[in-house]
Amino acid sequence: MRHFILSTLLPVAAFAQSGPEAGAHEVPFASAGNVIELAIENTSSIPQSPVTVSAATLPAWLMLEPRESALGDLPGRTEKTARFTFAVDRTAPVNSDYTVVFTVSGNQGQAWSKTVSIRIAPPESFELFQNYPNPFNPTTSIAYQLPHESRVRLVIYDLLGKEVSTLVNGHRSAGYHQETWDASGAASGLYVYRMTARSEEGKEWVQTRAMMVLR
Repeated sequence: MRHFILSTLLPVAAFAQSGPEAGAHEVPFASAGNVIELAIENTSSIPQSPVTVSAATLPAWLMLEPRESALGDLPGRTEKTARFTFAVDRTAPVNSDYTVVFTVSGNQGQAWSKTVSIRIAPPESFELFQNYPNPFNPTTSIAYQLPHESRVRLVIYDLLGKEVSTLVNGHRSAGYHQETWDASGAASGLYVYRMTARSEEGKEWVQTRAMMVLR
């Protein structure tokens, strides 16, 4: 969870657009309960009423609550705070900067904006997830996460140890990934999928899970 406190000054009777915050705020991978607080200050002696703060642009993988905050009256030379909480879906791209733009609206149609830059940190560990659905017929999804860019090999075997299908054999970036196996040509029964990942630093990680094809 991360808590950001930012400020926006509202000059009345003029349009002002603030630039991005200096640097991106790092947010934990697949996290919830993160907080953004925007301090809205009326730098004029002229009151603003009502004042609302709303999210203008959001990445699809960022869930923000609420989408709009009504601050009501904002007398001159005073400040109020709009508070937003957000969660980040595990599908969010990591190690890249993204922006969330908030719009602040005044009582005479004025609009100011505040841009918040965030960067999603990579997961802290390797993990191979249970396939879904399971049992399945004929397709299933296999997901995994990587803390570093790695060379990945994801292979499906039958119970005799025979290789049935290779879903991945190459480099994958840090973050969350998902592959699909079409078992249309496979017989009903239990199968094993095994993932080996080797980071550029040479660290290797291996995990195996079982799944069921059910006709």
